[in-house]
Amino acid sequence: MSETLLGIDLFRLDDLLSDEQRLVRRTVRRMVEEEFLPIVKQHFREATFPAEIAPRLGELGLFGMNLHGYGCPGTDNVTYGLAMQELERGDSGLRSFCSVQGALAMYPIWAFGSEEQKERFLPEMAKGRKIGCFGLTEPDHGSDPGGMKTRARRDGSDWILSGTKLWITNGNIADVAVVWAKTGDDAKSIQGFLVEKGMPGFEARPIHGKMSLRASDTAELSLQEVRVPEANRLPGVTGLRGPLMCLNQARYGIAWGATGAHIACFEAARDYALSRTQFGKPIAAYQITQLKLANMYTELVKAQLLNWRLGQLKDLDQANFLHISFAKRNNVRAALEASRTAREILGANGITDEYPVIRHMTNLESVYTYEGTHDIHTLILGKELTGISAFN
Repeated sequence: MSETLLGIDLFRLDDLLSDEQRLVRRTVRRMVEEEFLPIVKQHFREATFPAEIAPRLGELGLFGMNLHGYGCPGTDNVTYGLAMQELERGDSGLRSFCSVQGALAMYPIWAFGSEEQKERFLPEMAKGRKIGCFGLTEPDHGSDPGGMKTRARRDGSDWILSGTKLWITNGNIADVAVVWAKTGDDAKSIQGFLVEKGMPGFEARPIHGKMSLRASDTAELSLQEVRVPEANRLPGVTGLRGPLMCLNQARYGIAWGATGAHIACFEAARDYALSRTQFGKPIAAYQITQLKLANMYTELVKAQLLNWRLGQLKDLDQANFLHISFAKRNNVRAALEASRTAREILGANGITDEYPVIRHMTNLESVYTYEGTHDIHTLILGKELTGISAFN
């Protein structure tokens, strides 16, 4: 956790990690620094994602890291979290690519798929040879997925899917989309289908004009009477339980990932404050700047400790959706505030892509609202604290 912070480890957080966990963190960090950071600025400018990095991520075992069997590494959840932290220290787009592949595409196949589906898809996805995406959000249904309009009707031994999914990460480059659709009139009828690239009536369209997550592939999925065989239906779950379990997997990675962006912004701000001279001394010598850095670092340590404990609970199979919502809510908010503070410290340089701060700041504006908005996670916590649901 801490060796990224220029040698600062006030609470000896590294002592909480095993040698293997530190090795994985170091390995992923090196890959990000040597292979991704040199190209991310250009991809952010051009609003493209370097999909050619997928086999390299597969080689490092970063897809489906915490899944067991079928070519997946089966690491513990703290190790997985540290990897997500380092990926987002590079860019939210890189971590999102890996999170969607592992937590939102591979996980539902692993958890709810047939044996044939697992054998067919997971080994290739773990290697990065097949890319997946997750089709839940719709133009009119984000926080309320149970209101989805996408429908699947039975036609002999097949299913016919019609509908639209929006804001789908990896959608344009995906070989398979895990699409959730209603097979009846209510949310209890929701089922998952593996819609493969090239199926007639299935089309992915890129979303243009993004000012955030520019180095990420984002699509609209259009399904017009797409014929999907019964063999591609996920047999192991019905209702919202399936997609919500997937979202919990992804939100766990986001809690760690946001902390990686927080680290990047703190490092950039501290470096700049030490090197930028005004009125004859570094701006780091001024009390206001030191206050800003102290607040950024304090929130960072708290987020790291929260992640570590959450990872422990997850490995003990004792973490639930409330724990994960709590961490996602806290850590993304802290990272977003840190990025804004870092932008202030860098002054005019903070708005240029010569420094990573503005890129992380705009990315975090999206992370703040995707995979459950900050407000939705607030209401989840509020229900726990009061016993009253604000959703009903």
